[in-house]
Amino acid sequence: MITRKSKREIEQMQAAADVLVACHKEIGKMIKPGITTLEIDAFAEKFMADHGATPEQKGYNGYPYAICASVNDEICHGFPTDEKLKDGDIVTIDMVVNLNGGLADSAWTYAVGNVDPVGQRLMDVTKTALYKGIEQAQAGNRIGDIGHAIQSYAEEEGFSVVRDFTGHGIGPTIHEDPHVPHFGLPNKGLRLKEGMVITIEPMINEGTWESQMDDNGWTARTIDKGRSAQYEHQIVITKEGAMILTDQDR
Repeated sequence: MITRKSKREIEQMQAAADVLVACHKEIGKMIKPGITTLEIDAFAEKFMADHGATPEQKGYNGYPYAICASVNDEICHGFPTDEKLKDGDIVTIDMVVNLNGGLADSAWTYAVGNVDPVGQRLMDVTKTALYKGIEQAQAGNRIGDIGHAIQSYAEEEGFSVVRDFTGHGIGPTIHEDPHVPHFGLPNKGLRLKEGMVITIEPMINEGTWESQMDDNGWTARTIDKGRSAQYEHQIVITKEGAMILTDQDR
């Protein structure tokens, strides 16, 4: 069932998003060669606790960590590890913050030290694709308009769009209807309505879009070992367009 959120619910999500954005900004300062993603996980959990929040995905269907940390060819849901990040890696940190029942969800890909030009372009194209999708998140438009904008741009730039994982509705639980694919046809799918809260979170690969699952049952990675980047915002559909709750530039 798709629900349209009240003003109070959106305010709760914004408060959670403020904590999440502050945490991401601190993580951005930490990312450098030699740090481990387990260290980042511990930092994020403590940061949330210090701000009265909890990591919503920890324990979700048995997931054991406060964050997902996906390195290089890992597309999403990577487990934090004690392996040190290396110069030239890219790592996506994805987390969901719960603050007094309000949820906020955002992923960001970070460069570790000096990333080669193709890796940097992958990150740049993925971030631009996210905002092209957000531009289409207008009341009266359809879900397919978002996916089409992302897919057409990413493929024109020579990259591929992951099909197996999508954006989603959120609040009061992590994953709610509707699914928000990052590919598709314009003027197709569910019509967007004021008050809906969704995530848009394109995962873009430098090679083929196909994925395979690790033995842990969570982590998806590219089948050709090509790198994958992801940027995610949580937005509210309003009469004036998309309101980005997880905006890092506000």
